[in-house]
Amino acid sequence: MPFTPFHVGLGAALHAAAPKRISFLAFCVANVVIDVEPLVFILRQDPPLHRFFHTIVGALVVAVASTALILSLRWLVCRRYADQQRRWPSSGAVAMGALLGTLSHVALDSLMHRDLRPFAPWSEANPLLGLVSHDALHLGCLVSGALGAAVIGWQHWAIRNERQHDAEK
Repeated sequence: MPFTPFHVGLGAALHAAAPKRISFLAFCVANVVIDVEPLVFILRQDPPLHRFFHTIVGALVVAVASTALILSLRWLVCRRYADQQRRWPSSGAVAMGALLGTLSHVALDSLMHRDLRPFAPWSEANPLLGLVSHDALHLGCLVSGALGAAVIGWQHWAIRNERQHDAEK
């Protein structure tokens, strides 16, 4: 699923389930970073498109790099604007979001891309390929995204209402 919003659906659901422990920003950034690999090979017209970064080992490398990128950006912003610190997710939430983003990306892509070898270098097999249909996979991602967005929206609404209620006291 390169360059599609489908991966983000799972990220919304995971963030909704644990908003202080899983950074949605990190999940999304990691998904974009990991898909730079197939973009390069698409532009070069050089298959296979899914190589090192679409393995578990490569996903861990991307998770570390994405975490470092976001934490560096947080450091730069907060160094200049100290009041912005509370707006950023914790380091642990960033790391968890990036890790879940990359590993779920490899898992989801493994379900539908024939050129993906998620367990390389130990195995060239892809036992996940075809376990679910493309339609079911896309529907699952869309449903998880819709549910995640609804829960996140409700959480923000509840927090805002609570703050308004407290301000009226």
